[in-house]
Amino acid sequence: MLRVLAVDDEVPALEELAYLLRQDDRIEHVTTAADGVTALQDMVQMIGGGERLDGVFLDIRMPGLDGLDLARLVGGFPSPPRLVFVTAHEECAVQAFELEAVDYLLKPVRAERLSEAVRRLEAATCPAPEPGQDDVIPVELGGRTRFVPQQAVWFAEAKGDYVRLHTVDGSYLVRMSLAALERRWSDAGFIRIHRSTLVSGRHVSELRFEGGRVTLTVGTETLQVSRRHSRQVRDQLVRHHRGSLP
Repeated sequence: MLRVLAVDDEVPALEELAYLLRQDDRIEHVTTAADGVTALQDMVQMIGGGERLDGVFLDIRMPGLDGLDLARLVGGFPSPPRLVFVTAHEECAVQAFELEAVDYLLKPVRAERLSEAVRRLEAATCPAPEPGQDDVIPVELGGRTRFVPQQAVWFAEAKGDYVRLHTVDGSYLVRMSLAALERRWSDAGFIRIHRSTLVSGRHVSELRFEGGRVTLTVGTETLQVSRRHSRQVRDQLVRHHRGSLP
């Protein structure tokens, strides 16, 4: 999940932007700043203190230190956060993209357009693994870090702001949303069977229809498929296993 900073000298616009960002399940934390100098100080403090900052949603026309100047300063950080410009001035787009901005949004910001900007930020911050490469999820276990490979995961369950990964060796709780994990692993054959459950197609051994109920066997577990997802799950599993035949 993403940790971001929103910067705008217009308080209503800043509050609206922060509100929309907090509604997105890909966003873990939103910090706000009402001017460029404060934003720079906040970033130095956060990054210097070892706090992760993935992206900055940044207005351009601000008194004192404007957004473009702030972006140039941020570019000098050892590991700079990604930039998304949010502005009423479309004439600055070329300069923004020269500064390697992830996206450029025009005010007033629409929720669906902001969602696309978050998607681009997520893709730039957490690029998907290359085809054939097994993704790995780090899990903290009492002072130790265990690396759980994607191929070992049978299924994942949503647990509030966390996801529980089930494997042959046990289950592990990680801080991320199921929606984010689905986007990250959809190309690896992971299928949503319920609003709170994502399964690995490679580990599904049986799909059963009984009395209007649909269940599947994954690993040693039997899971129920929601009515909403049953047709899609069947079609995806057929395509997945047909594609794996020699």
